[in-house]
Amino acid sequence: MDNGTGKGVGIGMGDGVGVDEEVGAAAGPGSGGPDGSGIEKLLAAVRAGLAAEVPELLEPLDATARKAALGQLKVLRAEVRAGEWATPPYLANRIRSALYVAGAGCLSGAAAAASWLGARDLLMWDTNGPLALAALGERDPEWAADLAGRLARRQAVAENSYPLLHGLVVRSGYQVAPTDGYVTGWIWHITDDRLVERLREDPQTPALVAHALAMAETPERFTRAVRPDSPRHWPTALRTLVAEGILDRAQVLDLCVSRLLRGGPLRNLRFPLEMVRLLEPEAGELRERVPDWVGMTADAPSPVAGYAQEILAGLAAEGALSTGALAEMTGGVLFRTEKKLVRAQLTLVGKVLAREPGAADELLPAVAEAFGHEDTSIQERALKLVGRHAAAVDASVRRELAEQAGLLSPAHRPAASALFGADLEEESGAPYEEILPPVAERQLVAPPATTVEALMEELVVKGLVEEPVAFERALDGLVRLAHRDRAAVVDAVREAFPRTEWQEGYYFTHHTYGVEVVLAGLLGLLNPTRVELGRRNGRGPTCCLQQSLAGVLDARLWEAADLVGTDALPFLLATPTWHTGAVDPLVLVERLRAYRDAGVEPAPADFTQALLRVPRTDPSAGRAAEEAAALGTSAGRRLAVWLREEAAVGATVELLPRGEGRSSLKWWLIDRIVVGTCVRPVVREEMPPAFQWLGSALGATPRRCYHWDNNRAQWSPVLPGDREVLAACLLPTLAGCVDGDSRGLTEPLTALAEAEGPVGRAVHLALAFGLGCMDADDRLRAVDAVLVLASRGELDARQLGGELVWLVAEGSVKPNRLADAVRTAAATGAYGTVWAVLAAMLPGLLGAGKPVRGLGEVLAVAADCAERCGGRGEVAGLEAVASGRGSSQLVVQAKRLLNALRQGADQSLTETA
Repeated sequence: MDNGTGKGVGIGMGDGVGVDEEVGAAAGPGSGGPDGSGIEKLLAAVRAGLAAEVPELLEPLDATARKAALGQLKVLRAEVRAGEWATPPYLANRIRSALYVAGAGCLSGAAAAASWLGARDLLMWDTNGPLALAALGERDPEWAADLAGRLARRQAVAENSYPLLHGLVVRSGYQVAPTDGYVTGWIWHITDDRLVERLREDPQTPALVAHALAMAETPERFTRAVRPDSPRHWPTALRTLVAEGILDRAQVLDLCVSRLLRGGPLRNLRFPLEMVRLLEPEAGELRERVPDWVGMTADAPSPVAGYAQEILAGLAAEGALSTGALAEMTGGVLFRTEKKLVRAQLTLVGKVLAREPGAADELLPAVAEAFGHEDTSIQERALKLVGRHAAAVDASVRRELAEQAGLLSPAHRPAASALFGADLEEESGAPYEEILPPVAERQLVAPPATTVEALMEELVVKGLVEEPVAFERALDGLVRLAHRDRAAVVDAVREAFPRTEWQEGYYFTHHTYGVEVVLAGLLGLLNPTRVELGRRNGRGPTCCLQQSLAGVLDARLWEAADLVGTDALPFLLATPTWHTGAVDPLVLVERLRAYRDAGVEPAPADFTQALLRVPRTDPSAGRAAEEAAALGTSAGRRLAVWLREEAAVGATVELLPRGEGRSSLKWWLIDRIVVGTCVRPVVREEMPPAFQWLGSALGATPRRCYHWDNNRAQWSPVLPGDREVLAACLLPTLAGCVDGDSRGLTEPLTALAEAEGPVGRAVHLALAFGLGCMDADDRLRAVDAVLVLASRGELDARQLGGELVWLVAEGSVKPNRLADAVRTAAATGAYGTVWAVLAAMLPGLLGAGKPVRGLGEVLAVAADCAERCGGRGEVAGLEAVASGRGSSQLVVQAKRLLNALRQGADQSLTETA
């Protein structure tokens, strides 16, 4: 930091001392002395949560009294962290606020004060900042600057403590080096109707604005939609400061362009894009940044790429864009999927070639990149453009173009042959061969950690929440090692996790959890009543299915937390032996034998999860049933009966009719799914409460889910042998990706496809939802699942197509999203699989009275698949659509598909003859 005089102070450079070291053996308030009553008054105000009274009560206390008071504040803080002040609910937060202010006034070291003021359990509201500032009193400027720097370096603290930080900066006369947290807090607090005036008044505005424009995550205030004429509109305010010379125009423009070039989510780019537009760069400024604009056209989100394309098109029209830059730009743009950008680029190249024919050698190879575009109309346009200017290129370029023409759709092969003649490589004539991913073999799970050191490495280095099988391995390793030497594991945990959130008494009341709850149980930090509630808490019929799935893992974790380190839990029965989450039947028998020999009864939740993970179709299931029955234990007999059951748990799926309007609850897809499990008395009678929902007949009522943040990766290992039930449980959640804005919810689909058990309507409906998701990554995961099922011979293309019919017809699945998904699947070489699905879907959509909007894009994919795999047969309603007038994509692609099917039929007759 610099106060402008050349004298600097290193922010956060000193090690200082922590709160514990500074307090030492503080005397209690009852130790006597003239400040004893003052200390008592201070502590009484803190216990009452009266933060506003604390600064005044601190004033008469000297350093010795404050040190003594700090010892009592620490005790009170520990009580609050342990949950001893949880009633009434609001009192604990008030006490934390008062502790925050009082601690600030009692600590003399900057490091200790920063540790206290930055503590997550004390930092409640930024309104406490002025009180803490008052409690600090008149400190040395360098001390205040040091404290400000330490707090500014911690992002979450700086964001929530801006009033305190700003006050420290003003007092000290030093400037804080900008940090993301400090800048975010600054932006938040100065955004009001006096925004421009506040920016003018703050001497740090140029530095803070520059940092804000360079931040990887655009400040939230910048992303808000505000009218340009509003006094709170940041782009307009910054443009005003640029015009006044307060902000350097070149720097602002450079920062905004650099931020656009770095890319990222569109929400982070809207602000710099608007800034560039408002600054209206001059011709010279545009020419200086040509490489930046070219980079944006290739990689930036569509709005940014479109703006950069407009700029470069303008420069090209003025003759200010080199042929090399245009060729580089063209190659990048034609690789994109946005048709509007691609068409505009082809038009731009066409204009340049008409003006400069000599540029054909350099530009046409870039144009040929579009020969492999997913849209055949783009391919056709690029081929025509190449055809118009091919005569101007030399022989080597012509051969290069002919080679690229091999990427064209079969529909354009005749035109390419006419253009390139002998230069075009002849078709191989080999029969079509479907390309599907190889069937993944089951992989054995590595044994759990055998040493405490290895276990700590898994928990610390790899994290407490991880991939499901690794999670199960770590949990089993923890249980085994704690059973062998509880004291050693306890010491290692305390050393590895010296101060973490989950060691707070209130943590497991307000947070989701994983292995942490078992570690807390091992350390004796859990309330016995909470543990018992966690073990016995079941999910009723009104709970969403996501809660029900999550409740299974919850019950297991609370059970393990209760029994870990005792003779009642030597190891876990449910630890998977295969990467799919399944447990080998014979391995489970051996585990039960070890339990019997040790005289241990299986833990209910652990044993029930083990049963659900045993594949009934495994070749060793029969032998395992016999050996389990021979164990002579209750658990062995249950396993034998379970393995001999013919049916899995089973699931039913029903879709309620769609409502008449959006005011009806039944309009949204998520509100119309009714999922049930087959009634199985044995499940209800013998399984723990957390599992009993699997054997209950659920009422014909949809169960909306609002719990989007659970650990979805842990769902599939709950039912690795009954994927119909798992799929049914996923449906309400997946529906949020189809007709909502939820993302990332298709993560379990690949594991679902690799699991065991029958594949019925629930699985195919889950895949159909996935293919229609709003997010491209979600659709990609669904594509992977479809291909996995197809490679295993378990995909029913007709059933999947049938589910897509009604989803597309009613508008739940948008045709453009479906087209993107199936196009991606086809591009892997699975043209026959995709054609089989679309052939089952199209008759139900083409026969509709009113054509489905956007169906032409799906027809284009279907035509491409039929051309490449030799599809044949009749598609009801296709000929009627193909005979329509006009040149709409629907009619054009219907004609193309019809022609491909007829050619496929002719080819079939030729082969038969």
